[in-house]
Amino acid sequence: MKKALLFIMFPIALFSQGYTSYFTGNAINVNTNPSPGFCLMGGATEHDNAMIWLLQKANMGDILILRCSGSDGYNNYIYSDLSSQVTVNSVETIVITSAAGAINPYVLNKVANAEMIWFAGGDQYNYVSYFKDNALEAAINDHINVKHYPIGGTSAGMAILGDHYFSAQNGSVTSATALSNPYNPAVTIGAYDFIDIPLLNHTITDTHFDNPDRKGRLATFLARIATDEGIRSFGIAANEYVAVCIDATGKAIVYGDYPNYQEFAYFAQANCTDSYLPETCQEGSPLTWNQSGQAVKVYKVPGTNNGSNYFNISDWQSGSGGTWENWKAINGVFSSTSGTASTCVLGIDDFDTNALTVYPVPFDMEIHFNGLDKAAVTIMDSQGRKVYENKSVSGNESIDTSSFASGIYIISVEKNGKKSTRKIVRN
Repeated sequence: MKKALLFIMFPIALFSQGYTSYFTGNAINVNTNPSPGFCLMGGATEHDNAMIWLLQKANMGDILILRCSGSDGYNNYIYSDLSSQVTVNSVETIVITSAAGAINPYVLNKVANAEMIWFAGGDQYNYVSYFKDNALEAAINDHINVKHYPIGGTSAGMAILGDHYFSAQNGSVTSATALSNPYNPAVTIGAYDFIDIPLLNHTITDTHFDNPDRKGRLATFLARIATDEGIRSFGIAANEYVAVCIDATGKAIVYGDYPNYQEFAYFAQANCTDSYLPETCQEGSPLTWNQSGQAVKVYKVPGTNNGSNYFNISDWQSGSGGTWENWKAINGVFSSTSGTASTCVLGIDDFDTNALTVYPVPFDMEIHFNGLDKAAVTIMDSQGRKVYENKSVSGNESIDTSSFASGIYIISVEKNGKKSTRKIVRN
């Protein structure tokens, strides 16, 4: 039986300080041992099994809901409705209505003590306005990258989780508007300056993907990123009732209610070819990104109740249960056809020649380098621990990785002041 003195629910309304708190559960904070995990939901009703998946990562700890509108709808849902499947110590919703509220010591303390953080829906520009470039942003990224604790979000809360994000600073944007002019003032994309989830490097997310059809605007976002930065761009999108749950190895499990409903997640990437950039992506002109009809490679995955289908964002090539599509845009008109997987070895940007490669992807007992000339190489595991370092790697060199555990690794190569990093996975 729950103890009445410990298990309580009450609102703390501090409007003058920019936040309102709603608390449910045990008022005594606990410290558990969470594991990393990320969950991206498309924006309608939460998928119970996906939410349970993420809550289990919190290991019976304290759950913090951050939002900029609404109230305490998550409290009973997580603490009571899901209690037969997963137990948590407490659920607290904090509705933040100003930048001052975001950095209030009470809010920062709650973020520091949370075993899991969840971003609700709403207007993502409020999150950007209130949470970015301050102590709350730092605390959230500490939660992800120092503590390696779970985090997720739905709708606007999903939209802010990539290292690129559609900020909605000037309101929403339709596919037709974005395709007709990729530099329309409504196409507002932030990059590398907010939430830092390493697995979502060079990745933008999109939500409510089927209502209305947002494939064209995601293709435009990817075209902008590729054009502006000269990099291959990536995107993850979810239909309204779909959830994508990503573990520490990069396995992205897709939850939904397919085949009862047409519920899909989309994993999109600029095709892995030498010529991947859009043919026309400029101010005032409609987008043309064709590349022989294969500009964007997309793995379309049906979401099932048991999460049986998945895609690996560690290599952006392998998955189960989905189908490949090719996306293109010609003179602002979007279309898609059936396709095949994008296959490539891992290339390193910013260095001379076409020959610098790291392979195989994924790797097993060795990693091979071709094309290096006295470059510094560092490899970090998914927990941020250095597992290899060599200040002068040259020629065609191999690294013994037989002692590496399975999972995600970050390879950093530096030479002449230029540095590039890539994710690679060990089977």
